[in-house]
Amino acid sequence: MPLLIAVKGKSGFSARNTAEDVTKGIDGHGLTAIITEPTSGIGLETARVLALRGVHVVMAARNVEAAAKCKETIIKSCPSATIDVMKLELRSLKSVTNFANEYISMGLPLNILICNAGVTAPPVSLSKDGSESRFATNYLGHFHLTNLLLDTMKNTAKNWRREGRIVLVSSEVHRLTYKGGIIGIYNSFYAYGQSKLANTLHAKELTRRLKEEGADITINALHPGITETSLSRHSNFMSSNHNFFHLGFSKTVIFFSCS
Repeated sequence: MPLLIAVKGKSGFSARNTAEDVTKGIDGHGLTAIITEPTSGIGLETARVLALRGVHVVMAARNVEAAAKCKETIIKSCPSATIDVMKLELRSLKSVTNFANEYISMGLPLNILICNAGVTAPPVSLSKDGSESRFATNYLGHFHLTNLLLDTMKNTAKNWRREGRIVLVSSEVHRLTYKGGIIGIYNSFYAYGQSKLANTLHAKELTRRLKEEGADITINALHPGITETSLSRHSNFMSSNHNFFHLGFSKTVIFFSCS
């Protein structure tokens, strides 16, 4: 295993590297980034390192109290950090709309949008809009959020003459979905894969459309790696078997956001 994680990829980094490693030398001052659910795991480390590099970070969270505590923790280690906390419930399209409208009314630019929030195996339930809650959180909410903020990102990229970045945190599990479509038998694992496949297809189609428009925005859907975070709080398998993989998986998200 030590040899495996030490192998460098095309980026020049290996599994040993951290989010701080891949952002060394990057000056993010003047940039603004939104990251959804940055209150634990990969999201929290991504927010911390973005703030460390000078990026104005907007923490879009369902639990604003938890996000505020995370903000305090980051500022203790990086007093110069600029961080805002805003309410966002991805399972409610109304909440997503309210968040986007409030953000736009603030007149802030938007250079980076990181769609990080996700749930793996929550109890079966419906969102406030009647969709399966996991699909609503992992895909529908992010799809709606991206659409609402896209003009702001286009204008920022054009006015700043600097490429915008949209990062969709997907998963290799996007390859494992319902075979032949959904036939009425609910499978928790396949449902998760389906939501991550939707993220990947979203990235591909949005890339095509923005390229046709000539918009200077890059979209990436990525598999960050396997690590235990609150994402897997409802999954006994993830909680009990993946402690070994506590590595710097946030570096993948950071790399596609800032490189």
